[in-house]
Amino acid sequence: MDGTWLLLSVPAVLGFYMAWNIGANDVANSMGCAVGSKSITIRNAVIAAAICEFLGAVFVGAHVTDTIRKGIVRPEAVGIAVKEAGDPTEQNAAEAQPAGRPPLTPSAVKLAIGMTCSLLAAAIWLHVASYFGMPVSTTHAIIGAVTGFGLLAFGVDAINWAKMGEIVASWFLSPILGGVIAFVLFKLMVGTILGSQTPARAAIQFAPFLSFVVGFVMTLSILWKGLQHLLQEHRESLPDWLTGDAACLAISAGAGLLAFIGSRAYLRRHLTGHSASSTADQLELVERRFAPLVVITSCCVAFSHGANDVANSVGPLAAVVDIVNTGEVQSQVPVPMWVLSLGGIGIVIGLATYGYRVMATVGEKITALTPSRGIAADTAATIVVLACSRMGLPVSTTHTLVGSILGVGLARGLAGIDLTVTRNIFGGWLITVPIAAILSAVLYLIAMALFV
Repeated sequence: MDGTWLLLSVPAVLGFYMAWNIGANDVANSMGCAVGSKSITIRNAVIAAAICEFLGAVFVGAHVTDTIRKGIVRPEAVGIAVKEAGDPTEQNAAEAQPAGRPPLTPSAVKLAIGMTCSLLAAAIWLHVASYFGMPVSTTHAIIGAVTGFGLLAFGVDAINWAKMGEIVASWFLSPILGGVIAFVLFKLMVGTILGSQTPARAAIQFAPFLSFVVGFVMTLSILWKGLQHLLQEHRESLPDWLTGDAACLAISAGAGLLAFIGSRAYLRRHLTGHSASSTADQLELVERRFAPLVVITSCCVAFSHGANDVANSVGPLAAVVDIVNTGEVQSQVPVPMWVLSLGGIGIVIGLATYGYRVMATVGEKITALTPSRGIAADTAATIVVLACSRMGLPVSTTHTLVGSILGVGLARGLAGIDLTVTRNIFGGWLITVPIAAILSAVLYLIAMALFV
């Protein structure tokens, strides 16, 4: 028996372990605002996030992924084949080869072992971070891990240092942008609704406009991020007017309009006649009516996360599967359905068994959250991630969301945030890439000594 079974079974187990850690860390972030604002119980948050993440990961997740995640290692240094895996017929044919696999080239062996070590290194660091309740970036953990083995396997010149510079810049850019937008959004909510002498009446008048913004942004996020892979795969069979940016904007505007109309009717029904109550009672009532909206925003974040970030767990596994099946290294590889399902199941189990730690940090320990603050944070984070994605900037959803939560906390003054928790979170961000890189390099050296 050859060693191909080992090259497939070990990455599959580690891919599942990585997905488990993504569920425990990244996915917990997406529901943090809803849980922290007491809009939903942890049990129901786990169920809702599990459904949204699994649907996003399995049904609209990327069916083609980059071999070298995020372009950190230069393709020419790895011996990437000029031909890309773009023909579905060829992909299916390659996947169907159960026997007679071609021999692996030295570069292919290095890459297969390196990707396996990257999965384990990133997963170990995520597990440690989740244990301490630190929300860190899964994407950056994978980037650091790939960099670590890439340096040893292919040399310093193989690393795309310009891309690494963009990633470092994103550590500062995305949290700041998220914080600023969340700060402004929450201040607008305070100025128009929460700071009014009659919050109930003000909510009926102004909250529908907030619902329009939230409906527009979240729908656009689902179309541009959650469903982008599905639209790209079926672009040839769909009319141009349905797949273009103009169509996505029009659909999102329509969803926002429906949210405006629905929320206006809902708020009139539940808030009319309460203007004579005390201001405190009105504020409590208004916040309670905001609760469904923050649950919806959190579920949208979870769905888009599952559709996109599942590649962080299954991307390296898909690369190894393709290398073993074809004997070559291609710039893009197909992601079989069983690999997507493995990632989706792992994410759900990780969220259900370990996600409460990070969920508590994001939702409760950074700053006190209410439904209105959760809406501002989720919406701001989604706006920043969308804008940066469209500009091709590598940003972390985790960093952006935490920055947005800090923004709504700072809207109440510096005393509104826990500086110790914030400092620890920032420290975790800074050491994620180097720790993952060191772990991956050490594991790569051990693996090469044992198996090659």
